[in-house]
Amino acid sequence: MLPVTPAFRLDGLRALVTGASKGIGRAGAVALATAGAEVVLAARSLEELEETATALSEAGHAARAAQLDVTDREAVRALVEASGPFDILLNNAGTNIREPFLEVPDASVDRLLDLNVRAMFTVAQAVAKGMVEQGRGGAIINLSSVNGHVAGANRTVYTATKHAIEGLTKAMAFELGPKGIRVNAVAPGFVETPLTQAFLADEKVRTSQIRRMPLGRIMTVEDIMGAIVFLASPASAMVTGTSLVIDGGFLTQ
Repeated sequence: MLPVTPAFRLDGLRALVTGASKGIGRAGAVALATAGAEVVLAARSLEELEETATALSEAGHAARAAQLDVTDREAVRALVEASGPFDILLNNAGTNIREPFLEVPDASVDRLLDLNVRAMFTVAQAVAKGMVEQGRGGAIINLSSVNGHVAGANRTVYTATKHAIEGLTKAMAFELGPKGIRVNAVAPGFVETPLTQAFLADEKVRTSQIRRMPLGRIMTVEDIMGAIVFLASPASAMVTGTSLVIDGGFLTQ
């Protein structure tokens, strides 16, 4: 008898995507919905969310928008309680502020820690509790970065937050594994998104980054979508506690 290839489909599963109004979050929501999941798209910008949710619905997929500031802990818990439980979480909301280490103000430190670490923890905890209560496990995908593995100029605080997410991912996977919940990170390199647009607008910077990528180009959000579906699906049934680096070979040097 031939072995059966595990499914990459997500039919019958429910997913929450944070930071879903643009960039990788929006692409991830589209990827999960088109793979069959019922998706709740959450972010602060309701208009952008509704545009994506409407487009998905018109294409025959199950999606709806939910306005949410992930730094508001009570709002996070309320949304998860009202809309959950979920089988999948794409824990994506985050930001970066590029500043030289010696010039980083307290406000930048507070902002990045609050959004990139505390909020991710809060969302993951709320969703994981629902997964445990429904008793059928689940998949949590935390958005990390190549800066969760290596340093970068003018990104000390961002790098620290992404290293924290790498550690959080491993610790969550260790503790939640016995409950059937898999936890992994996706660590993209330079992807063309609204977050990186200003940085990559400098042609010298863009050229420098491309030269460091053996595959020879800046990535697009489409390059991340397959990895998100893989980590959410039965195809990765025994993958947990890992960080899937998608960087065009950037870290090979």
